[in-house]
Amino acid sequence: MSAAVGVVHLVDRTPQLSGAEMVAALVPPPQFTTARFDTYRADPAYPSQQEAKDLLVRFAGGGPAPARGGLFRRAKREPAPRPGVYLDGGFGVGKTHLLAAIYHDMPARRKYFGSFIEYTALVGALGYKNTVELFRGADLLCIDEFELDDPGDTMVMTRLLGELVTGGTRFAATSNTPPNALGEGRFAAQDFLREIHAMAERFQTIRIDGTDYRQRAVDGHAVSLSTAEYDAAIGDAAALGTATDDRFEDLIAHLARVHPSRYIRLIEGVDTVGLRDVDVFTDQSAALRFVAFIDRVYDAQIPIRATGVSLDGVFPEEMLSGGYRKKYLRAMSRLVASTLA
Repeated sequence: MSAAVGVVHLVDRTPQLSGAEMVAALVPPPQFTTARFDTYRADPAYPSQQEAKDLLVRFAGGGPAPARGGLFRRAKREPAPRPGVYLDGGFGVGKTHLLAAIYHDMPARRKYFGSFIEYTALVGALGYKNTVELFRGADLLCIDEFELDDPGDTMVMTRLLGELVTGGTRFAATSNTPPNALGEGRFAAQDFLREIHAMAERFQTIRIDGTDYRQRAVDGHAVSLSTAEYDAAIGDAAALGTATDDRFEDLIAHLARVHPSRYIRLIEGVDTVGLRDVDVFTDQSAALRFVAFIDRVYDAQIPIRATGVSLDGVFPEEMLSGGYRKKYLRAMSRLVASTLA
């Protein structure tokens, strides 16, 4: 799909994505193309960030070798490293940056980086057996935002990891916990290890504390424009590149007709996303599709301009207090950042 210049409508796009294209897309998103351990800035107020970085440098093979024994001294035996690491922490503490740094810095012939939904979508497109064969012998799989909401998808990923680890594949995964939640972090790790119980002993949990860097210098609210401001913003964006312009209700309906694995193709070549008449969700399935869409928009670092309800207010309290709270809070954080970009 070639990029247009001017104003386009997402609802007019019906992207297709082959299995081969899905595999080719398993690399860090654009914002993390240059992510390295050297560029990760640990917050001195949270020592766990530097500790996590040091552990992951060693996991990726970039740390110092164990000390050798002297003439009359035995070398200290180091415990065998586990094949998997799980980065446990809240939003915006740099987990994805560190995950991408593992991908970039680990010397590996075959390595893949994708979100949980991208891997499960690939299984859906190629079939389980073909996906196993595709990844068999891979050196590294990085899984961003490991989801525990769907038991079926969790079981598929656990089986996949279990089959690949016997061939020497190493794994790194992240997940999110809601900020300021009671027991934040510990419960996330426990949930993850319980759900992948067959693989739990293969993972080392690495805790990362901190505050959401996206909200450290903002008031936590997404920007909502007047109609005149919106028209001017979309016009300016279209003069420089490609801007989309869709009614919120129409886009939400269109997302139901496009598989989430294709959302990345939906926004291909787009420089600014425009949404008119944003409103509060009443359907949870629609809300979750929007979360998946926003993940792709945020990964691509595309700014959003919108009218109507502030985008961080689209998830009603009954949804925020339910089982998908983590996803909604992550989306709200990203929506705030995207409207301020």
